[in-house]
Amino acid sequence: MTPELTKSLAHGMRRIRTVEETIAARYSEQEMRCPTHLSSGQEAVSAAAGALLRHSDLAVSGHRAHAHYLAKGGSLNAMIAEIYGRVTGCARGKGGSMHLIDEAVGFMGSTAIVGGTVPVGVGLGYSLMIKGGDDIACIFLGDAVVETGVFHEALNFATLKNLPVLFICENNFYSVYSPLEVRQPTAREIHEKIAGYGIHTASGDGNDVAAVHAVMSDAITKIRAGGGPAFLEFSTFRWREHCGPNYDDDLGYRPDPMIEEWTARDPISLFEGKALADGRLIQGEIDAMQQEIDTEVNAAFDFARSSEFPPAEEADMHVFADQMTGGPL
Repeated sequence: MTPELTKSLAHGMRRIRTVEETIAARYSEQEMRCPTHLSSGQEAVSAAAGALLRHSDLAVSGHRAHAHYLAKGGSLNAMIAEIYGRVTGCARGKGGSMHLIDEAVGFMGSTAIVGGTVPVGVGLGYSLMIKGGDDIACIFLGDAVVETGVFHEALNFATLKNLPVLFICENNFYSVYSPLEVRQPTAREIHEKIAGYGIHTASGDGNDVAAVHAVMSDAITKIRAGGGPAFLEFSTFRWREHCGPNYDDDLGYRPDPMIEEWTARDPISLFEGKALADGRLIQGEIDAMQQEIDTEVNAAFDFARSSEFPPAEEADMHVFADQMTGGPL
């Protein structure tokens, strides 16, 4: 854990946190008219992935995709503009928070359909295998995705073809309001079940970014060397409601001791506290880092709010593609 890597991980987590919390703070202004699934509290996994993946690697995600998109290098301006429904957004203002894409940095899309991008990611891995080289496809998913049939079909295919695919599961214990124990057998860990497919699996503390980075680095090294797919499970915890900018713990679906335990284990505070103690970071560096991030984030919101809405004539464009020309019908 070099000083350079320490700064990279701290910056990655702080940037994601700032973006998400700014969305939450401004959502009540009623200018962001799409649903948002925020990642506050879950920044460590994305930051570690961002430090390890190349732009030439390909990645997909699901409905809680902001952190993954940003960590992969996706344009912040285009993401915020998309959430504001502006034509400068990454989907020209017609996709919203759950439909992000930036092909320039290898982020190939996200979708609101649980498990919907898993076979897409495996297909991307197949294309990379055919192309040759050591680039990989990365699929970000939540614990509920492993309950979908398409996940197991795609995983089986990836294993069969020995594809360069990394499955990253952020297990935050809940599918909306339903805990794991009402959805899956309690005597079984997700990564242990996946190991039955004959692929490399590992698990870790998703709020310890240094540990996540180590586990992820090992898996990515094996995949790039031709070792086939890998599945990583990281336990973590979302701070805010499943969908929206608020807190919903008054509903009582998550026990108070659980909430207190996980919020006390803030991945940013834990990591920076250790780095400050051993001299890998100094407070002045953290302060300067946050000031830089605040400036960037405020500029992105200004960019979005000053951008135009999509013209009416684009309403039926980019929906279907002409099979001969690839253009809009």
